[in-house]
Amino acid sequence: MATDVVMPQMGESIAEGTIVRWIKKVGDKVDRDEPLFEISTDKVDAEIPSPAAGVVSEIRVKEGETVPVNSIVAVIGAAGAAASAKPSEPPKASPQGDGSPTATAPPREQAAASAPPPRETGQARAEAKPAERAASSGAKSTEDLVRERSSPLVRKIAKEHDVDISQIHGTGIAGRVTKDDILGFLAGSASATPATGAASARQAGAPAPTPGPRQEARAPAAPVPAAPKFTPGAGDVVEKMSPMRKRIAEHMILSRRTSAHVHSVFEVNFSRLAQIREARKGEFERAGAKLTYMSFIIKAAVDALRAVPVVNASVDGDTIVYHQDVNVGIAVALDWGLIVPVIKQADEKNLLGLSRAVVDLANRARGKQLKPDEVQGGTFTITNPGVFGALFGTPIINQPQVAILGVGNVEKRPVVIDDAIAIRPMAYLTLGYDHRVIDGAVADHFMSHVKKQIENWDPNAV
Repeated sequence: MATDVVMPQMGESIAEGTIVRWIKKVGDKVDRDEPLFEISTDKVDAEIPSPAAGVVSEIRVKEGETVPVNSIVAVIGAAGAAASAKPSEPPKASPQGDGSPTATAPPREQAAASAPPPRETGQARAEAKPAERAASSGAKSTEDLVRERSSPLVRKIAKEHDVDISQIHGTGIAGRVTKDDILGFLAGSASATPATGAASARQAGAPAPTPGPRQEARAPAAPVPAAPKFTPGAGDVVEKMSPMRKRIAEHMILSRRTSAHVHSVFEVNFSRLAQIREARKGEFERAGAKLTYMSFIIKAAVDALRAVPVVNASVDGDTIVYHQDVNVGIAVALDWGLIVPVIKQADEKNLLGLSRAVVDLANRARGKQLKPDEVQGGTFTITNPGVFGALFGTPIINQPQVAILGVGNVEKRPVVIDDAIAIRPMAYLTLGYDHRVIDGAVADHFMSHVKKQIENWDPNAV
């Protein structure tokens, strides 16, 4: 008996996934729970196990393709069954859906979708959709629900620019609105300036429209400039960005455009921690943990977040959310990109607990074993470029957080202590913060708290 393999839903807000790599090929034998393929979503990369034992008899989705959750991507047949590769066949929705929108549309919608939609400007689409909604009974269609399940990045851009996603014609799977769709819509809306509208009104003999309160408060979105065209040389190697690389680029560009980035750098003496670490690292190893400088830094940062709670906040539109939980994200460098697993309720863990959590999350991140909820919900992030020898960096804030701590390399340097030159293990710590929320004095107060705790650590508090 054949078993359908579907694109899993790796989180409540996940609506689609990209097949990064097929670990098994058509005709290969596979055991139940053996890794079958690798996917990439908005939240996490993961290896997906086979739901049954047998032979891979059919693969319906090629590597690099993105399909909605619950779409059938492969078929596992009984041992000895005929195998056939059908990667070109459009993915079908699984009948075992969980209420999520799928790629299967009613016959009437399929007929409408077969004809290419007419080209519309952003302004025309914005005018047409409200009229359609006004004529409807008020119930949301399947198309509207699919659009509302667009990626978190699309929803964030829509919220920042006060745009209703249902106003936009989506070109993604099942009509979902993609990042290019919403950026194009914003660029089209910006091109329709108030002056153009007034001139058109005068030509028609009608009075110029009076801008409403929201129009007066919000300037039109600036058109997004196109990237310069680049022609590769004869010996250049050209390859497409991986899904993870694309997400990193999108998130970093969005963060730069969103937050007013400012950085403060503090030099910290690690002599006390070096002594404590040397005396206690064997004890931690016997407990199944590794006592590193990062463990101490996380603990010091957590205590500072409790003392200066505005740093443990997020921005939601024009409001500030002060988080009760302290969830610290730790940036982990991978061979294929970067991921930030989160230590939940880090303020409830002691130094041993934090050390265990760091090792566990880092190992599972590199093994692609993280769950979606383990890479979301962070309230503060720590990144450690010093592990590669960097003195310090100026990290970009992980949205919607308001601060990120960068850790430089701990190395011995000559310093002045009591009017004498001494050799001490020193490091630079950099706080990148959002000046919309955090002022320089507040950032320096936070960093002073971290510095003081590291330089005066109580050996009994390990």
